[in-house]
Amino acid sequence: MAEAGSAVAGRPPRRPRRRLATAAIAAGVAAALCLLQLLPAWSLVEARLYDVVSTVAPARPAAPGAIIVAIDEPSFAELGLQWPWPREVHARLVAALRAAGAKVIGLDVIFAEASNQASDGALAAAMGPDVVLAAEETVVETPQAVQTILVEPFAALTAAGASAGIASVALDGDGTLRRMPPYPDGFAARLLAAAGAPVPATPPGTLMQFFGPPRSYPTVSYYQALEPEKFLPPGTFAGKTVIVGFGLQHAAEVGGIGTDSFETPFTPLSGQLTAGAEIQATMLDNLAGRLFVRPLPWWTTTAAIIVVALLAAFLVRRDATWRTMIAAGLGVLAIVAGSWALLRFGRVWAPPALPALALAFVTAGRGALDFAEERRLRRSIARAFGHYLAPELVERLAADPASLKLGGERRTLSVLFCDVRGFTTLAERLKDEPERLTALVNRLLDPLSEAVLAERGTIDKFIGDCVMAFWNAPLDEPRHAERAVAAGLAMLEAIAALNVVLAAEMGAAAPAIAVGIGINTGDCVVGNMGSRRRFDYTALGDAVNLASRLEGLSKRCRVPILIGETTAAAIADEFVTLELDRVAVKGRGTTTAVFTVLGPAAMRPEAAPLVAAHGRFLAAYRARRWHEAEVEAASAAAMAPGLAGYYAAAAGWIADHRASPLGEGWAGEYVAVEK
Repeated sequence: MAEAGSAVAGRPPRRPRRRLATAAIAAGVAAALCLLQLLPAWSLVEARLYDVVSTVAPARPAAPGAIIVAIDEPSFAELGLQWPWPREVHARLVAALRAAGAKVIGLDVIFAEASNQASDGALAAAMGPDVVLAAEETVVETPQAVQTILVEPFAALTAAGASAGIASVALDGDGTLRRMPPYPDGFAARLLAAAGAPVPATPPGTLMQFFGPPRSYPTVSYYQALEPEKFLPPGTFAGKTVIVGFGLQHAAEVGGIGTDSFETPFTPLSGQLTAGAEIQATMLDNLAGRLFVRPLPWWTTTAAIIVVALLAAFLVRRDATWRTMIAAGLGVLAIVAGSWALLRFGRVWAPPALPALALAFVTAGRGALDFAEERRLRRSIARAFGHYLAPELVERLAADPASLKLGGERRTLSVLFCDVRGFTTLAERLKDEPERLTALVNRLLDPLSEAVLAERGTIDKFIGDCVMAFWNAPLDEPRHAERAVAAGLAMLEAIAALNVVLAAEMGAAAPAIAVGIGINTGDCVVGNMGSRRRFDYTALGDAVNLASRLEGLSKRCRVPILIGETTAAAIADEFVTLELDRVAVKGRGTTTAVFTVLGPAAMRPEAAPLVAAHGRFLAAYRARRWHEAEVEAASAAAMAPGLAGYYAAAAGWIADHRASPLGEGWAGEYVAVEK
């Protein structure tokens, strides 16, 4: 038992096989995740993850870089016009904004064709280098070719001094806008250039940093901007870049049919689309503040996957415990937090999903390996302990191997010791035939063990030819004393049956095997006792020591079974017992009565004459009436041939007392000088 417990309690040995298995898990996970990132569907997963990470405390410009003039429902109501509005209205707006101090005016409206000479002339007259007009690039794909169509403002407007920038955007496969447009002459870039600021280059695939849901930028209605002195505070447009575009509220719902509105990373949070004019303002601030985000190339993710998988393998190189699981969870959080910090402060997007999955999968894989090992360990526990413990305990240990740890609890137990009489002599006879001796010992201990297990006892240990067992631990057994005594009687029957079998097999050479049994009931400490690396599930305490002494005292009393006073009281309703002596065992300062078991309670009427005669014997013996004691002993022996050895021993005690008179304080007890 100690060796089995040690294997459970100690750390699993560092076998190369386990290390190779962990390395194989790490390699397999890394390879699978590296291939996963090449799948087109995975790019959308990482794009959605970018939406989440980029919207957590995003970097923002010190102040909004533009103010939006929205072509919205209130403006349609106030102007009373249908779209497209006359171009002289736009000319009035440009003039009003310029007069209000606007630095740059961007019209996110495409004036592709001439309308009428008066309107076009009025709009052209309002143009200047501070005005940027929207252009549009459309890609038409056919089976034969890919055609790019560029729609620009009609020539009179650009000839009047206005510049044009492409306002088109490129959506990802899920319809969400995340990337800066791949146009060096984009609308936002033209606005920045018109303001006299440098325009940074944005490589293809550069991600846009969004700053909030719709209407995150200061917005006024078109009709208000036509008369700012009437509707707006002074200085609203002074020194500002103004972007004019659609901002219809009825088109702001996701899935709605709208004009120039787009899904952004904030759409899942707000449930609304963002107007194109605000998109252009966002691009402007991305360029002006260099807030755009550069995604790392694919090979950096591959390298991160491999490194994290190796680190995870190192983390769980011994085993996957709750500590390593917590460490892995913290590691996943650290990867995500690191990705956010790199995006927030370094303006670099390092997708955290695959490295985090590498850490999680390697840890989980090792956890699964350890779970399989745990299952194997449970089976081995069941095999190892099934020979020693009651089935209920085996099930408990198999379900919870961690319970095999140092510690104990105080419980009332019934403890049994069973020793083979004359084993030393038998071993001497078979010293040249160790195989026969081993086989005989096994044949002897097997029925003794079965007797314990049949009564739901726990076999503590085998000490050579001695068996120690106890009841009422680890599982509760209210009738533990009765079961211990029943097991002791079953042992005697089993030994008698074995002697018959051996006699039939070996004839006159067969040994006559006998056993002595001691049983006691009392408080003990029971649990796993020993060192961290080697321990037994055992019981300790005075009650255990007394049970061991009772087994030895059964030799003096010449009875096969001897039980303690507490045990005799506990089984009084189920068995007939007989007090044999009072003893003071070595190491104990008090005396205790010892009993033998005559049989089940059903034989109480039959045993009554014997019990009466025996009582008279004890009374005479303890009163030092030696002759009377001898007479009563002879009478009792005639009624109980099975106790003839005891009464013969009692006759010897009387003879010794006659030869060596006792002191005045003697009250019939025997003081043991040996264990």
